[in-house]
Order: sequence, then structure tokens, then C-alpha cells
Amino acid sequence: MAAAPPRRTLFAFGAVSFTYFSYAGLFGTYAPLWFQQLGYSTLAIGALASLQSSTRLFSPYAWGWLADHTGRRIQLLRIAVLLALLSACGFFVPAGYGWVAGVTVLLFVCTAGVIPISEAALAHFVSHGSTLDAARYGRVRVWGSIGFIVTVVGSGALLQAIGVGAFPWLVILLLAALLVAAARLPTLKDAPHGGEAAPGALAVLREPVVAWFFAGVFFTVLAHTSLYAFFSLYLASLGYGKTAIGLIWAIGVAAEVAWFWFQGAWLARRTPHGWLTIAGAVSALRFAAIAAFGSVPAALVLVQFTHAVTFAAQHSSCIGVINRHFPGRLRGRGQALYTLLGYGASGVIGGVAGGAVSQAWGFPAVFWCASGAAALATGCSARAGVLDRRARAAAA
Repeated sequence: MAAAPPRRTLFAFGAVSFTYFSYAGLFGTYAPLWFQQLGYSTLAIGALASLQSSTRLFSPYAWGWLADHTGRRIQLLRIAVLLALLSACGFFVPAGYGWVAGVTVLLFVCTAGVIPISEAALAHFVSHGSTLDAARYGRVRVWGSIGFIVTVVGSGALLQAIGVGAFPWLVILLLAALLVAAARLPTLKDAPHGGEAAPGALAVLREPVVAWFFAGVFFTVLAHTSLYAFFSLYLASLGYGKTAIGLIWAIGVAAEVAWFWFQGAWLARRTPHGWLTIAGAVSALRFAAIAAFGSVPAALVLVQFTHAVTFAAQHSSCIGVINRHFPGRLRGRGQALYTLLGYGASGVIGGVAGGAVSQAWGFPAVFWCASGAAALATGCSARAGVLDRRARAAAA
């Protein structure tokens, strides 16, 4: 794509990013505390957290397949958000664990379509051929981080004041805002295409560089499941209040915001695989520090700044790799495979195993395990980098 997209188009995608990650920040940070108030055990909460990853085993690819084959990405995005809003209303029905789990599954199935579809559409606008414009992508994606930080901090203070029981109302509010934002996206229709692209996507997945890349993503997300499912509970067990928990999360996201805003210059200094290797190594140190120094606020503050590398640099590098190997009409399923293989099975294992580990040995043990998983991610990413350099040299 030679011409830059209209500013209003990028603004519309920024609004979707802001509202979606506001919802994601609220749910990821405070849903475990709401589940805890409902009387569920740590193991039961871990199982609920793993439901999102379970739905990522099939939902993202289904949404991506529909988007690629119909060409109606934006229309499908709006449908997904509307269904998510309707599903979340089920949280108001007084029922037991099974009902809450069922509503959570429906909600996750619907929201699983938001990122693959919106990221594929955004990548179409901010790419030159198969090369992602990292600067322009970062300036849009940064609004998701800003939405996350605003919501996590604001909701922490609000829920501490009025009680965690208000959590479902906040979920409804943010999903309604996301629906409004999705309605303002330009309604575009890509040319639909036939079934030959699916074997093409699977063929790309079998390439050694891509396979090692996804293995690295798997272990990276497995490590980060400790944050998404257990970090708030860990901090609460150490005596941190809800406002403090929100602020600690916010520090990491503030570092993430800075990275996304300036990443155009920084990412150019290394290859995507090089950044993924660095992100894995820093993640291993980060989770080890959380395990060892969780009761030291100053240490947690310092460690949270590494989120700029362990998440922001890692995520943008992943998008760059996917955009290169899954261009054009493979883009939707490339994004879906990223969600499925990176955030699906790893999240299921991390949520369930993390719950069992925390009950047996405590929360610090969860983060020691996360550090080990991040070390494995480092090795996988380094191997992908070696294979990528060989492939480029052979093609030169």
C-alpha cells in the first residue's frame, strides 16, 4: 500500500483499540477479584481464567476464516461486539459456578474475534506490501494501552469505593462503548476468496522459521499467564489494596505506552526475531524478580518498567513477523493463528496449572515457573532468528 491512510481512519481504529483494551484491562485485572467475592477457590478462579484461552483454541481462527472468505471484516467485527455485549448481560442472572462459567465462555467466544479482525484490517492500512509500518502501527496501538491504563487505575479506585460487586456493570458499559467505536469504522469489503488460502496458511505454519517463532510465542504467553490470572491475587495476598494494585499495573502499561509511541526508531535497530529473543530473556528476569521481591513495592515498580520490552516490543515484533509471512488474503488467519497458538493452549495450561501450583506451593512458585517458561521462549526465538538469517542469506 503506497498511500498513507486517512487520519480519520487511523483515529477510528485508535478508538476501537482504546475501548477494547479498556474492557480487557478491566476484565483481566478485576474479574479474578469478582470471582473471589463470589466465593470461588483459587483453583476455580484459575479454571475460569483459562476459559478465555480455551476459546482461543477455535474462536479466533473461525472469525479470521469468516473475515477472509467474506471480505466483510468490519461488519463481522460489529457483530462480534454486539454478541459479546448481549452475553455479558448473563452475569446479572443469580446462578452458580456453572452458569458464570457458561456466560464467560460465550463472552470470550465473541470477544475472541475482535483482535484478529481489527489487527488484520489495521495491518492492511499501515503496511507497505508485507512490511509493517511500525511507527504508524504503534501510534494507533498505543491508544489501546492508554485505554488499559486509564481503566485499570480508574476502576481500581472506583471498585474500592463502591465494591467489586459493580464489576459486571463496568463490563457492560465498556462493551457498549466498544460497539459505538466499531460502528464508526469505515465499512470496507475486501474481495472474498476461495478455500485455497487455508492450505496456504498451514503450509506457512510448517516453515521452520514460523514454527520456531510460534513456539517462542507459546512459551512467552505461558509465562505471562502468571500476570493475567494471578498477579492481582498475588498482590492482594501480600496486603496491597485495590488502588495500589491498579497503580502497579498502570506503571507497566505506562512503559508500554512510551514504547508504542517511539517504537518506529527503536524497532529498526534489530530484527523482529532479535527483539523477541531480548523480550524472552527480560521476561525470565522479570518473573523471577516478582517471585523473589513481591513484598517490596520499590522492586515491583522497577520491574514493571520492563513491560515495555516483555510485552510492547514483543507484540509489535510478532505483528511484523506475521505480516511478513502471512500477507494479503492470509492476513486474517495469520492473526488468528497468532491468537490461537500463542494465547490458546498456553493460556489453558497456564491458568489451570498456575492455579494448582499456587494452591500447592503459593503464588511465588507460579512466577518462578513463569521465569522458566520465559527462558524456553528465549531459546525458541533465538533459533527462529538463526533460521531467518540463513533463509535471507540463501535468498540473497
